Amino acid sequence: MSDIKIVALGGVREYGKNFYLVEINESMFILDAGLKYPENEQLGVDLVIPNLDYVIENKDKVQGIFVSHGHADAIGALPYLLAEVSAPVFGSELTIELAKLFVKSNNSTKKFNNFHVVDNDTEIEFRDGLVSFFKTTHSIPESLGVVIGTDQGNIVYTGDFKFDQAAREGYQTDLLRLAEIGKEGVLALLSDSANATSNDQIASESEVGEEMDSVIADAEGRIIIAAVASNLVRIQQVFDSAVTYGRRVVLTGTDVENTVRTALRLKKLMITDERLLIKPKDMSKFEDHELIILEAGRMGEPINSLQKMAAGRHRYVQIKDGDLVYIVTTPSTAKEAMVARVENLIYKAGGSVKLITQNLRVSGHANGRDLQLLMNLIKPQYLFPVQGEYRDLAAHAKLAEEVGILPENIHIMKRGDMMVLNKEGFLHEGSVPASDVMIDGNAIGDVGNIVLRDRKVLSEDGIFIVAITVSKKEKRIISKAKVNTRGFVYVKKSRDILRESAELVNATVDNYLQKDNFDWSELKGNVRDDLSKFLFEQTKRRPAILPVVMEVR
Repeated sequence: MSDIKIVALGGVREYGKNFYLVEINESMFILDAGLKYPENEQLGVDLVIPNLDYVIENKDKVQGIFVSHGHADAIGALPYLLAEVSAPVFGSELTIELAKLFVKSNNSTKKFNNFHVVDNDTEIEFRDGLVSFFKTTHSIPESLGVVIGTDQGNIVYTGDFKFDQAAREGYQTDLLRLAEIGKEGVLALLSDSANATSNDQIASESEVGEEMDSVIADAEGRIIIAAVASNLVRIQQVFDSAVTYGRRVVLTGTDVENTVRTALRLKKLMITDERLLIKPKDMSKFEDHELIILEAGRMGEPINSLQKMAAGRHRYVQIKDGDLVYIVTTPSTAKEAMVARVENLIYKAGGSVKLITQNLRVSGHANGRDLQLLMNLIKPQYLFPVQGEYRDLAAHAKLAEEVGILPENIHIMKRGDMMVLNKEGFLHEGSVPASDVMIDGNAIGDVGNIVLRDRKVLSEDGIFIVAITVSKKEKRIISKAKVNTRGFVYVKKSRDILRESAELVNATVDNYLQKDNFDWSELKGNVRDDLSKFLFEQTKRRPAILPVVMEVR
């Protein structure tokens, strides 16, 4: 009997950052290596990846990294993983090409080239497991689920998926293959839960295409379509509608252009007119009713770019009278307030807004009934709901009980939980490090809770800087305190507070200098404490206080 462990470093009790480990004896198989975009309170952070310490400690065990699809939540952490762990990467042709864009853009991994293209028929025999794949339906073509064969049964990872009976070629689920996997015997299922709370019928992509045709046909001016760069099924629908209604498509960002050019080269996107795509600089050559502007934003986030367009700060486009902004992505719950603010700005600028979700239920993830269909097809002994907030995982667990999976065989993991198989089933046996690692610019992991707390204070109450020069030898102040502030109070109306603050600092420093013992940290701490108390009494605010004490020798 093999020693089998399952660990989630990300993707549980959160959206995005999918990163799962299956350990069989002395082999480790990595299922997806994704990132997530920061929450509102993670000020200044560019993106978030899982803590990789456990994988790095066991890098000699890693047999391969198996990526399910080409979205950032599945491949975005690859550069940071491959910088520490040199292991082969397996995925479909398109997924691998998109993964290369991430990997090659990072200086530490740009020379990495151990990529392997697999498909529905691929089987790879490793020392402790047989890995195979199955086709799934998602918003990007060539999505694959992963099967790891063990002597205890198959371990199946779905990746992001849904069922769509009208899906076009390249997006279709292989239902026959799923049934075959079920007949072989499934020990454990790690299954997408992001839409588990809903039983609403998801619109098929053919219905979405008809809806987009209708909106584009009725529009009289420019159409600005906000989409996710890697949602290729939506981009294909934009291209199809543009050709039908005689419009040209403008790609306004590097991310979407790289993705589209890669997909066109691989024939995963198709255009029937080579003149369809035009450069932003050529927009002035066409009438408004001849243009569709496709905006995917930086790193696939279009809402921020719409805000810039409405405020007149976008590099290429300023929203004007007659523009229709058509949002064809489903914003996350965290973005709903921002979407409402951006809508308001667009209307102020003279445009109008339409969301595809106003008329259709659109999702790239399986609803509750689809999840039950999958479980009935493959009949797993154990279920590990993944990819979703706790409410999604709990809803998935309830759906599993309805189709006959025993409650004790359903495990809602926390990040870092190590689930170990023994004669009694999977049991929790400790945890591994699984905290968020925040990426800010070129810095990896040096932004922690303390830094975020300081950024929050700066964003809310500003900073208060005080500088004073002393003579330690003569025990006196050489140059009295001078204060400066940013984001705290309006200086011209608060001169009395600033003057009294300077006097308080002078008194605090003068009193401290009379002591026999002298410590720079203690002196600065006294200044900070006295000033913080005074400023709170006067303003009920707590700015970040930066005392600068200089010495004359």
